[in-house]
Amino acid sequence: MNAVTDLKTGSNADLMARRAAALPRGVGQAHAIFAARAENAEIWDVEGRRWIDFCAGIAVLNTGHRHPKIVEAAKAQLDAYTHTCFQVVAYEGYVSLCERLNRAVPGPTPKKSFLMNSGAEAVENAVKVARAYTGRRGVIAFGGGFHGRTMFTMALTGKVDPYKLKFGPFAGDIHHVPYPDALHGISEAESFAAIQRLFKWDIDPATVAAIIVEPVQGEGGYIPASTSFLRGIRELCDAHGIMMIVDEVQCGIARSGKLFAIEHHGIEPDILTTAKGLGGGMVISGIVGKADVMDAAGPGGLGGTYSGNPVAVATAHAVLDVIEEEQLTERAMKLGEHMRSRLGALKARFSCVAEVRGLGAMTAVEFCHGGKPESPAADIATALKNEAAKRGLLLLNCGNYGNVLRIMIPLTISFELLDEGLDIIEASLAAVTAG
Repeated sequence: MNAVTDLKTGSNADLMARRAAALPRGVGQAHAIFAARAENAEIWDVEGRRWIDFCAGIAVLNTGHRHPKIVEAAKAQLDAYTHTCFQVVAYEGYVSLCERLNRAVPGPTPKKSFLMNSGAEAVENAVKVARAYTGRRGVIAFGGGFHGRTMFTMALTGKVDPYKLKFGPFAGDIHHVPYPDALHGISEAESFAAIQRLFKWDIDPATVAAIIVEPVQGEGGYIPASTSFLRGIRELCDAHGIMMIVDEVQCGIARSGKLFAIEHHGIEPDILTTAKGLGGGMVISGIVGKADVMDAAGPGGLGGTYSGNPVAVATAHAVLDVIEEEQLTERAMKLGEHMRSRLGALKARFSCVAEVRGLGAMTAVEFCHGGKPESPAADIATALKNEAAKRGLLLLNCGNYGNVLRIMIPLTISFELLDEGLDIIEASLAAVTAG
């Protein structure tokens, strides 16, 4: 930590002041701290304070901060070359990573894949492929879904504030229907009825290219979709020649207890997107789909200058190796069961805990005043996040009403550190609800 001081990086407050002067206010920040170093599930800030990390870079660091094998892979690639542009001079690592992804996505149909940078780019390219294959234009997405912040993916995202405010108009031929949410009274039947109304009132199903769905809504509140719902979407797509795009940017790469959450349901998607955890902190995303679907775009229609960067490809291979070697899918299930057991016990003690839910390690607590869904308690969720930060725990909120605490632990966290963080959540909730 002396090295940080010697560099005169400054205190958190000093850096926040510099940040305010240099960056636009639209770039948010959940916690007013600046990192100096990190290890597995802990971060130390520029003032030397240690933090337990229950955010994992927004579900990116499934393999933890600075996993030795991932660091080693990055260093080795840096010693070889850092960039050629795959479309100019190719490299084997890109091809072998696509081969691994092709094998991993469920279903008997032969697969092909290609790499991009961000989750938003993956989603945009998935829609490009679906449109190229079907020759159609329309896309159906779900309320509460999050698919990115680009102009096109903002249109797909089913939440206005803060993602869409002041940024319209958006791309056309995008339609939203309700996502099932039992707590708030939205049934699967209602979701499917909304799609049928859409077909009757707004868009001919013969002009719909794709339906995009998250198997577990991320920003929407960590709401897992049921097998019956996802199978219903699969059947609907098959009936009308629509591509089923499964967005696994947040729930993929072992976080759900499977490498991909759709594996829990025994369903083969037409196209699947992945990002976040794939790179172990490096910037990479992937689009995987049925081979004939993926071949619909012509040469030069897909790709990008930095897409599939060699260093990111090397770390992605290391991530997949670590997941296999350390059995992180199985560990995600155990971590999630432990969290939901402990947090579920809070429901009897605190009336504001309306629901504890999740899949694999993805775990959420939804707060409502008096436990009543019609009275979302964003104030409690925010106060809890802030109180936990005072006690050294980093958390993030989400949900359509901002009233959901989502826990995004590294899957490599020790159970001792996990319990330390859960203790802080319990103590913080007691503090913010006292009196």
